Amino acid sequence: MNLTFSPEEQAFRAEVRHFLADALPSDISERVRLGRHLRADDHLRWQTLLSEQGWLASNWPKQHGGPGWGPVQRHIFDEECAAAHAPTVVPFGVNMVAPVIMKFGSTEQKEHYLPRILSNQDWWCQGYSEPGAGSDLAGLNTRAVRDGDHYIVNGQKTWTTLGQHANMLFCLVRTDPEAKKQAGISFLLIDMQTPGITVRPIITLDGAHEVNEVFLDNVRVPVENRVGEEGQGWTCAKFLLTHERTGIAGLGHAKQALRHLKSLASRIEHRGKPLLKLPSFRHRVVKAELELMALEVTNLRVIAAVRDGGVPGAESSLLKVRGSELRQELSELTRRALGPAALPFFPDFLHGEGSLDDERAQSAAASAQYFNRRKLSIYGGANEIQKSIVAKTILNM
Repeated sequence: MNLTFSPEEQAFRAEVRHFLADALPSDISERVRLGRHLRADDHLRWQTLLSEQGWLASNWPKQHGGPGWGPVQRHIFDEECAAAHAPTVVPFGVNMVAPVIMKFGSTEQKEHYLPRILSNQDWWCQGYSEPGAGSDLAGLNTRAVRDGDHYIVNGQKTWTTLGQHANMLFCLVRTDPEAKKQAGISFLLIDMQTPGITVRPIITLDGAHEVNEVFLDNVRVPVENRVGEEGQGWTCAKFLLTHERTGIAGLGHAKQALRHLKSLASRIEHRGKPLLKLPSFRHRVVKAELELMALEVTNLRVIAAVRDGGVPGAESSLLKVRGSELRQELSELTRRALGPAALPFFPDFLHGEGSLDDERAQSAAASAQYFNRRKLSIYGGANEIQKSIVAKTILNM
């Protein structure tokens, strides 16, 4: 198994770097660098530039308008984007529902929705979790009752990321309450402008409006908006979650966070010495760096296996667990490195258009990011569940 990059792949890395240097708007990269929340327009501006380049849908095949990249090229692209402080592409359309539509959708659904995702006409959000169904997703209670050519949907979804901006929702609903939990679920595509849909904000610990509750009250959804057969929703859901978990590992973001941490720790002093010279702190930084190196090798092994024709399975769970834990550790170390400087909270700066002097701007997001990173070990399948998958599938326990 060859884990090194070929000359062609190195040339592709140089091409990506050149594009980012020329095309990435400086105001957007600066917001990302300082940990400021992006506005909807920031996301759309960047995604429009990627779309014009033909790189928005990095995981799509050419037949559907994607670049046709392999897994190695996608890895390089994600890594370079993180290093350049480019925004993460909003994943719900391009990386999550689109692969489901490609695999399970009808010809009409592919022809209608995929071009609209590529052109940023539709902003998608996810309707999976419910107040009583998170890690046990199959326990969902949102009901869809057939009424002629429509389903009547009633229920509540929660933790709907960026739902306040979305015009489309992919949603798991229970169409057969008498069947086994997994067998009675269907996958619907719902227009957020349909009467009966209410979006209510959830303000998180970092003061951000990132997630929402979505209430569905007698919402009429055409049967033609169902993906796959009735009762096939659990199959669609599992397929989608595999794509989500691999992305949560966030290797590119972890490498950028480590660079930032080491830069801080080499400048900030404690009792006359840089933090990076103190054995106790240096030990944790070195341990995190070694774990990141090991995680990257594991990721490259998975990529190499896919390149050679393999299919990742429980490996996506392993990457999700270790990647999320590592990103949490790096945010904890960054907060500790800044000490009291990480304590002040500047909501006008982080979430609005407020300004700060450069010194305070550099540390303003540390605590907010620390709190926000707590979610990484929960969403996309709680880490405890993913560890069980790894134990059963890889370790045969």
